[in-house]
Amino acid sequence: MPDFYRRPVAIDLFAGAGGFSLGIEQAGFDVALAVEHDPVHAAVYAFNFPHSKVICADIAKLSGLDIKQALSEWAVEHRQHSNWNGEIDLVFGGPPCQGFSMIGKRLPNDARNNLVFDFCRLVKELQPRYFVMENVPGLCLNKHSSILERLMNEFEVAGYKLTEPVQVLNAANFGVPQKRRRFFLLGTQVGAVAIDYPCPEVEASFQPMTVKDAIADLPNLDDFTELSSTDSIQLTSEQLYQLHEQTSAYVKKLRGMMSDPSDFAYPRYWNPQLLTSSIQTQHTELSIERFKNTPMGKLEPTSRLRRLNWDKPCHTLRAGTGYERGSYTSPRPIHPQYPRVISVREAARLHSFPDWFRFHATKWHGFRQVGNAVPPLLARVIGSQIIAALAIELPVPTTRLELGNTKVLKFTLVKASKYWNAPKHFFD
Repeated sequence: MPDFYRRPVAIDLFAGAGGFSLGIEQAGFDVALAVEHDPVHAAVYAFNFPHSKVICADIAKLSGLDIKQALSEWAVEHRQHSNWNGEIDLVFGGPPCQGFSMIGKRLPNDARNNLVFDFCRLVKELQPRYFVMENVPGLCLNKHSSILERLMNEFEVAGYKLTEPVQVLNAANFGVPQKRRRFFLLGTQVGAVAIDYPCPEVEASFQPMTVKDAIADLPNLDDFTELSSTDSIQLTSEQLYQLHEQTSAYVKKLRGMMSDPSDFAYPRYWNPQLLTSSIQTQHTELSIERFKNTPMGKLEPTSRLRRLNWDKPCHTLRAGTGYERGSYTSPRPIHPQYPRVISVREAARLHSFPDWFRFHATKWHGFRQVGNAVPPLLARVIGSQIIAALAIELPVPTTRLELGNTKVLKFTLVKASKYWNAPKHFFD
């Protein structure tokens, strides 16, 4: 087998539930290692990516040597040592962005801002051929210009040429049915073939994916009494047939019903009749009436929730807050047809997650995992730029992966912390 016929190796330093990782895998990488601080998210990641080694730890306390040791263990566990040369092709990740967010206060001295420099530190220590760092567009604002300038200087001193001008990409321009703008910083090790930003669809004939493309086939959750207390249900053959009758080309790819020549992810074993991540939200009669009277695309005046428009992309889905910020569930859009907010599965469709991908059983964790993720389709086009620069002929994956044990999708924080032997502060 020639050297160029291989799957390159990548590391995700801020993995969350794995949206960025999935897109990079779809581009053709083996995401060998994922680091995630939150034990609940780390458990969900491990469920969906059984071929990756997961480290549940604070990135600020990890060294490059720690990561290289874990990579060596991964190589042995997955029998990759015979054709992996020990070099890292890509380090990627999206450091927590609340300190830069245009929704928040954008504090330059927010402690979370330091995590972008921990990302830079590990890139220096690991010396991958390429790196990709994702963040909110607020990092480009004047208030944070000194942070971005310092960060870029440190990458250049570490031996990386940055792709300039730096860009903010909108997921809606790359096949995602959601208007979601994100900043990406791309770096190439000096001596390697430089990478470019992907070109958005700008032709006059371009039609963005819409809410209808993403979720019109999904049944109304309120028709299933079981979904008041569980997040999944087995559809009958007739119900599955009705779903497939309304399925768009976009969804056919997400459900594996249509070949996708740009998708090099490992296929997963899953049950297409199982509707998952779909626990109901119980609304008051008054709320239901207000939702009914809200036109598509408009804000409901009392809740300030926006009703989705069938014929347009979704607005940016938000994540809500973590434990340290009050554990608030994110504002969820109102379904364009039904008088209720959307489900986690519907949000996942709007984010370009395939239907086999599972999230935590609770709405709070589930929406955090979707809302914090890089849409896989957007991540894929960025990963594909690096594959092109590496000039690798990708093998078509033939190994089908078994997903993990569904019990981890219901872990409380305490159970997840014990599962990973996480630091004591997670119990407080």
